[in-house]
Amino acid sequence: MEEIKIKYFDPDMQKLEYIDGKSDWIDLRASETVELKKGEFKLIPLGVAMELPAGYEAHVVPRSSTFKNYGILQTNSCGVIDGSYCGDQDMWKMPVYATRDTVVNKNDRICQFRIMANQPEIIFKEKSFLSNEDRGGFGTTGVK
Repeated sequence: MEEIKIKYFDPDMQKLEYIDGKSDWIDLRASETVELKKGEFKLIPLGVAMELPAGYEAHVVPRSSTFKNYGILQTNSCGVIDGSYCGDQDMWKMPVYATRDTVVNKNDRICQFRIMANQPEIIFKEKSFLSNEDRGGFGTTGVK
């Protein structure tokens, strides 16, 4: 089991919890109330800084209900927090764009994260052709 050192910037913040057996994503909460007007961009503070285990990074994405409930989009689609962002003042934030006027209240669950092993070192080997069959389309459907 990996250990993550965590700092909470507000003692009134609800603490993070890993719920075994339900999901391996962990919810993050807004650490202050943020009001947004339609078309506005803001960084929503998440109230935590973490020291990830060596060789890991965190992937931060919206919860499935975030757009429905708040009308906000995470502007970088998937945030990646690498292990070097681990200082005492390196509070995690969620960059969002509002599609309507909205309010995100303190302690609202707005995004989630999981830690992932860093990509291993790789070497690209150039070839004139690949040995796999051409599926002739896009994605997994093979339909053009």
